[in-house]
Amino acid sequence: MEIISTKIEKDTKEKMRKFSYINWSEVIRESIRARIEEEESRTRAIDRNKIKEAMSIAASVRKPSKGWNSTEEIRKWRDRVS
Repeated sequence: MEIISTKIEKDTKEKMRKFSYINWSEVIRESIRARIEEEESRTRAIDRNKIKEAMSIAASVRKPSKGWNSTEEIRKWRDRVS
């Protein structure tokens, strides 16, 4: 097992002493494990390859089509409605 150290406020340490029967090292280990699991599940939810693929699709959609003019298209539809 590895050793890490951390700093806490003096009043927190005093309160911890009141509950000396609690294994504070284990509480900290459990908290760290829980946070790691939370972060790993977030990372799994975000598939980097899917993001890249979606960005590529979005970029291809943004490219203007040949022979299509958005201004003319808007005017055409406005004239039809009027």
